[in-house]
Formats: sequence, C-alpha cells, structure tokens
Amino acid sequence: MNNLKGKVAVVTGGGRDIGRAVCVKLAKEGAKVVVNYFDSETDRDATLEAIKTVGGEAVAVYGDVTKQEDIDKMVTKTKEAFGDKVDVLVNCAGGLFARKTVEELDENFYNLVMDVNFKGTVFVTQAFKALMGKGASIVNFASQAGRDGGGAGSVIYAASKGAVMTLTRNWAKELGPQGIRINAVCPGLIGTKFHDDFTKDEIREKVAASTPLQREGRADEVADLVSYLASDESSFLTGNNVDINGGLAFS
Repeated sequence: MNNLKGKVAVVTGGGRDIGRAVCVKLAKEGAKVVVNYFDSETDRDATLEAIKTVGGEAVAVYGDVTKQEDIDKMVTKTKEAFGDKVDVLVNCAGGLFARKTVEELDENFYNLVMDVNFKGTVFVTQAFKALMGKGASIVNFASQAGRDGGGAGSVIYAASKGAVMTLTRNWAKELGPQGIRINAVCPGLIGTKFHDDFTKDEIREKVAASTPLQREGRADEVADLVSYLASDESSFLTGNNVDINGGLAFS
C-alpha cells in the first residue's frame, strides 16, 4: 500500500473498465489522480465515486486525446489541480470501434482507430513529458493483438497497438537518460465492455477455455500490473511490453 504516496498520476480513458480500475488502484496506492474522460459523464462520476470510496483524491478532466487543443487543456487543468509535476502517465484511452474486413475498411475508420490508439499516445506523452522528471514513469496500453495480429476484423486496431509497442521501445532509449521510464502492458482477453461489444460469447468462451488459467482476466488484475510499472518497485524496468493474458501467449 501507498507505493505512490504523494505522486501525481494522469490516466487517459479513465472513465470505465480498465481505465477506471487503474485510476482506483493508483489512488488506493496514494497517488493524486487526474481522470481523463471523453464520452460519458455518468462513467466519469462512477470513477470519481470509486476513488472517493478508497480514500483517494482525484479530479476529472474532459479531453479528446486526438485533438492537440484538448491535450493542452488537460495539461493546464492538471497543473491547476495538482501543480507543475506529474510522476505517472498512463495512456489507457483506446478502442476497436468495429470489426471490419479488408473490403469494409475506409480512410475515415483507419484514421479514427490509429488516431485514438497511437496518435493520442504520442501527443499526450509529448505534452505531459514537460512536467515529468527523474523517477517518473509512463505506462502505455498495447495489446496481445499487437503481438499476434488480433482477431478477425481487427487489423487496424492490431497495427495501432503494434505501433504503441515500437514507440515504447524507442522512447525508452530516449527518455532513459533523463530518468524517465516507459513500459507498456499487453492485455489479452479481459472481461470488459470492449469484448461485450465486439467479441461473440462463443469466441470468448473458446479463448478462455484454451488459456492455461482457463478464464478471462479482470480489469483489476491489469490495474495491479500498471500500478507496479508506475511505482519505484519496477525501477529497473523500461522499454518492456508486458503480457497479461493468463498464459495464452508468451513473449
């Protein structure tokens, strides 16, 4: 407990599912949390209430991670709430949006998926890096799909997550000499709205059954990994894309 006491953490996509679990876990560990949300005030309020329940401190900041103007406002709101130093940045905002075959792809869909999953990670990190110094930690969200190409109809999503994995490796080299660590998590099948919306029940059951632990993962289990990577307990880890998939795929 309290591995992040006194630190400030920014979490994009913190309104629900894994993002919410990350926000709550970081708050429980003592961090002051900036909860970025985009599409639901109800989800935002639920995240803030969950943080309050564990005795944490947080503010919510609206922002579209694909728009520089919104990113800049996120930085401003963070400074207003908690000062000029950010210790932890978690780039959790992302999405699949739809499953599309090669014939169904179009430029607008390509731009949407790549912008939210990759462009957002790039420019949110660039903006908040100015507030980060020695000992800071960045945790990106990649995916098992970035390793194995993803399921049917998810090619752009998988490609965007592969890009996040490569970015993580490259920026570890650039930011390491400044004392800033950057890692990514690569979740497999986690029981969230993501799969409720885009994965058929029979597929989920089949994948879970083929996993050595024979179940789906939970959002709080991913949050535990994020918390570890954010804390000084992982002080010699950087540039890693860490799998969390119950043994379904190894790296």
